[in-house]
Amino acid sequence: MTDTSTSFSGVTAQAKELDDAYVMHTYGRLPVEFVSGKGAELTDVNGKVYLDFLAGIGCASLGHANPVIAQAVKEQLDRVWQVGNYYYVEHRGDLAQKLSQLLSTTTDELGHVTGSTGSVWKTFFANSGAEANEGALKVARRWGERKLDGAAGIISARQSFHGRTLATLAATGQDVFHKSFGPFPQGFDYVPLNDLDALTKMVDAGGACAVMLECVQGEGGVWPADLDYLRSVRKLCDERGLLFVVDEVQTGFFRCGAPFSFQLAGIEPDVVSMAKGIASGFPMGGVAARAELGDLLVPGDHGSTFGGNALAAAAGLATVEEMLSTGLGEHVIATGAHLAQKLTELPHVTEVRGRGLMRGAQFDAPIATALVDEGLAEGLVLNHIGDSILRFLPPLVVSDEQIDTMAERLARLIDKVA
Repeated sequence: MTDTSTSFSGVTAQAKELDDAYVMHTYGRLPVEFVSGKGAELTDVNGKVYLDFLAGIGCASLGHANPVIAQAVKEQLDRVWQVGNYYYVEHRGDLAQKLSQLLSTTTDELGHVTGSTGSVWKTFFANSGAEANEGALKVARRWGERKLDGAAGIISARQSFHGRTLATLAATGQDVFHKSFGPFPQGFDYVPLNDLDALTKMVDAGGACAVMLECVQGEGGVWPADLDYLRSVRKLCDERGLLFVVDEVQTGFFRCGAPFSFQLAGIEPDVVSMAKGIASGFPMGGVAARAELGDLLVPGDHGSTFGGNALAAAAGLATVEEMLSTGLGEHVIATGAHLAQKLTELPHVTEVRGRGLMRGAQFDAPIATALVDEGLAEGLVLNHIGDSILRFLPPLVVSDEQIDTMAERLARLIDKVA
């Protein structure tokens, strides 16, 4: 392997010094400071332009500085920002209605819309995916209290990731995230993804109120749940009276082609958590439950000071309406297939996993970290999971031409570092 050290820097000395001195070092910073963006491109403080294949970790769903979202936020800035959830908030009900319609959409296995279940969903608005999942866990445990003689167990999958609060870390099936921060809340168990026998055995052992799954495990390495497995989990939960909770924080809002990834399996969960792409980069999250479950939490049971504030609601509503009006899902299905094909053709790639524009490229050598580091000098924003997997989460407006350019540059980088 060649020496991949680089002197590349796209950040000012002052920005680095201030960050190093005054910001907690919970992330390993890459040497770049982005100051503007458009669509699937970012520009650093020195004026260098990059192709972005991370999108703020899957958040900038409609691209950077989307003019429609920007206008909606600008208009709201001149009206009111924050009044609190004791009151009605402009746009919040409209967004919740749009989300109910999205959640009840039906699609085929590629994500093409086929109709609607007609279900009504109620949403609690939060600020992040972890908060959304906290809300989902509380809905599930209230269900267990009311319907399952106090059962409070949550079964999730190994290699899952559900957030960084203590409860969502407890639900996360990766030991690496559990170091140093125990004791964790009790009542969480894990089974391998796609192993129906293991899940059935765990459910039949008793004590569980819900099964919580990602349809594609993002932080775990971009591992998809089999569609037949998801159908079987839905059936198992129905038979045993458990809630089926789907974490759509990373996979929702057309990331996998369908409005929500569970729709690819032709199922309808009981509870869905969401965040990231919901407001195209504006901080927002939410947990939705089918209407008959949406009243399990009553005043005083849950809350969020900033959740669903006027700015977030304006950004979220504009995002969802723009997604629907532009036929974003069809674009994601087509460009996602193109991305998968281009990744498959790269040297040293042994497997390409995922759905839509959520893809993981598995390498036969530990070169992923070097590819991320070296990619900046080549104008690529990449992301690695461990040392042998690259994860691709580009803005959903990325073009085939931008994918081709990325693949050409990445192929050269692979030849350099492998």
